[in-house]
Amino acid sequence: MNPRLIHDNEKGYYTLCLVISIFSYIGLILSVIGIFYIVAGVVFTLFIHGLSIGHIQNNGVKLTEKQFPKIYKRAKVIAEGMGVYELPSIYIIQEGGVLNAFATRFFGRNFIILYSDFVEIVEDGHDAELDFVIAHELAHIQRNHITKNLLILPALWIPFLGNAYSRACEYTCDRIATAHINNSCAAINALKILAVGRILFTKVDTTDYLDSASRENGFFVWLSHILSTHPPLPKRIREVQQLSMFPEMYGLSNLG
Repeated sequence: MNPRLIHDNEKGYYTLCLVISIFSYIGLILSVIGIFYIVAGVVFTLFIHGLSIGHIQNNGVKLTEKQFPKIYKRAKVIAEGMGVYELPSIYIIQEGGVLNAFATRFFGRNFIILYSDFVEIVEDGHDAELDFVIAHELAHIQRNHITKNLLILPALWIPFLGNAYSRACEYTCDRIATAHINNSCAAINALKILAVGRILFTKVDTTDYLDSASRENGFFVWLSHILSTHPPLPKRIREVQQLSMFPEMYGLSNLG
């Protein structure tokens, strides 16, 4: 993986979170009773996470060579191209029109969850946009973001710090995914789909959208940003544009 695609803030925030978490764990262990809190916290977290995974396995549709074979094969090719040779279990679930996808891990097994409304863009001929989404989630797995979150769990409870680290990880995964599919237009389209849906995104004027967003300011705009685990979509689009205009800055010879 090209290390220049990793967002600088991801490295800095992770180091800070790791240091804080190490001292927190040491403090809890030395307090003796703190060991109980660590064990209880881990068990509770695993239990809740396990319930969520169980719900997905019970109700979602898993991609296989026979189940949505076209998407399965594309996901396998993307994963191998990114060096993720063991394809995660990929499930499609219906969430009442919500457009999203996420990667997770449970007891050594990686999962990617695709919401059905996003997957349906393939039916409209937008395969590359779904490729970007899959590559983005695979980048989380490639970067071990889920495992790292468990290691730095105490620091993630600190107001603003955990969210800042999460936003930096999202920028990194956008970069890796865009570079891998070599299609910045599809990456931007995928982000616009998250903004207005799989039908209206074709009507969005990207330049005007970004200009309008840049003029939005105020306390609650700022607060919403720093409390979010994901950067605002216009900022993510600007990052992709930066990557496509100056690929050499990120160690790329060119970018489609």
